[in-house]
Amino acid sequence: MSVLNVNNVSHGFGDRTIFTDVSCRLLKGEHVALMGANGEGKSTFLNIITGNLQPDEGTVEWSNRVKVGYMDQHTSLMPGKTIRDALRDAFKYLFDMEQELIEIGEKMAEADEKELQRLLDDMGDIQDILDHSGFYTIDSKINEVANGLGLGSIGLEKEVQDLSGGQRTKVLLAKLLLENPTILILDEPTNYLDVEHIEWLTRYLQNYENAFILVSHEIGFINDVVNIIYHVVNATLTRYVGNYDEFMRLYEVSKQQQNNAYERQKQEIAELEDFIARNKARISTSNRAKSRQKKLDKMDLIERPKEKIKPEFRFIEARTPSRYIFNSEKLEIGYEEPLTRPLDVKIERGQKIALRGCNGLGKSTLLKTILGIIPAVSGAIEHGDFLEVGYFEQEGEKNNYNTAIEEVWKDYPSLTQYEVRRALAKCGLKTEHIESKVCVLSGGEQAKVRLCKLMLKQCNFLVLDEPTNHLDVDAKEELKKALKEFKGTMLLVCHEPDFYMDWIGEEWNVEDWTNKIV
Repeated sequence: MSVLNVNNVSHGFGDRTIFTDVSCRLLKGEHVALMGANGEGKSTFLNIITGNLQPDEGTVEWSNRVKVGYMDQHTSLMPGKTIRDALRDAFKYLFDMEQELIEIGEKMAEADEKELQRLLDDMGDIQDILDHSGFYTIDSKINEVANGLGLGSIGLEKEVQDLSGGQRTKVLLAKLLLENPTILILDEPTNYLDVEHIEWLTRYLQNYENAFILVSHEIGFINDVVNIIYHVVNATLTRYVGNYDEFMRLYEVSKQQQNNAYERQKQEIAELEDFIARNKARISTSNRAKSRQKKLDKMDLIERPKEKIKPEFRFIEARTPSRYIFNSEKLEIGYEEPLTRPLDVKIERGQKIALRGCNGLGKSTLLKTILGIIPAVSGAIEHGDFLEVGYFEQEGEKNNYNTAIEEVWKDYPSLTQYEVRRALAKCGLKTEHIESKVCVLSGGEQAKVRLCKLMLKQCNFLVLDEPTNHLDVDAKEELKKALKEFKGTMLLVCHEPDFYMDWIGEEWNVEDWTNKIV
């Protein structure tokens, strides 16, 4: 049974074609991953099927009484609420019923016998709904999901406007899961989640009875939770049955078959053209030449499979710094109050260190404190000599209306337009991305712009805060290769151990330092 039918959808932005005559369907109980390189149109497709964007052509039809829950990369929270308030909003319709129950009770004091019976019937109906909906266990449900996604360690009484981007994402995801829609649509749900929280979400989705569609670039996660892959490439959408590994096997077979068909047709066309050229002028063979020309004219040309643009990342190394990159003494990090106990930590030249631990315990805060972006609560940091720092921040500037070219030029005004375009193209960005405003680019494309700026700078100390968020599979592989080849010092925050475990030298676990209960 189909819960979603997409029929002959085409869409574009300006001169850029995103989809051409795309059709697909979502069946009840299917667990789908939408795969494709950054900028191929995955988020656009989700916006089309959820009604947030009207396609240029085609139709989108959901079956009756389907409740769709959608969390995208740009969903926001209303300020002035605590995390608990935001999560309780998932049950707003039940709280409205409770208020109606209270109002019925107040009316009963003045009702006549006939009206009293009607009110009692209404009260009974509402009470049944509340009982069957688990209204009286809402707080335990909230605590279960909040703890599963790591919100418990932040504190459910914290106000949402004080949260980091990653913490806000967790709140939105938790609220969506608590709403328990019949169809889940998740855009990059594992961004900002630590390993243990990804494991919790994996178990949740494995046991999810209804259908869902997700966009993710984490291969292990996809393999564990999906049974259908829809692949977005070259403005088309292709369905594959199985997990990511099976999709890759079938996709490579399909590419090879198309390439073989292209080569066979290319040979056939060459033979036809050669025959026509040799025989069209001779009266005795001109009819056969015309026959072959007709065959050539009617031939549906097979395109050679297009190779994806793979980014090329390389970090320029600056002069050698002193032996110690930094050394801290009784360092306490945080804002109004310390997040950690006093720290005596140091990094020596050439070390590559990964920071791990639950979100909200101070990994990003530690990076910013080390770099002097925010002050320490107490203690001291001594930096080494000749440091050239390259910093990749977890979140880019919001509402950035610079084009990608302008964004790079802002930091490197001496470069020519050709040099800027070439640098952005090396990061896997096409002309339409390079000329677009940063705020309209996908999360992966924005990350590539920031990586481009970082690669134009000479560095001997790389500080990277979740650099793999939003990046597609190929981009992550290239970034991993570049970081392995970098000879300088590195401090990395990353929630994907598979990305760094085979080349990082040491791990620091912030859970060993925190003042919070983990």
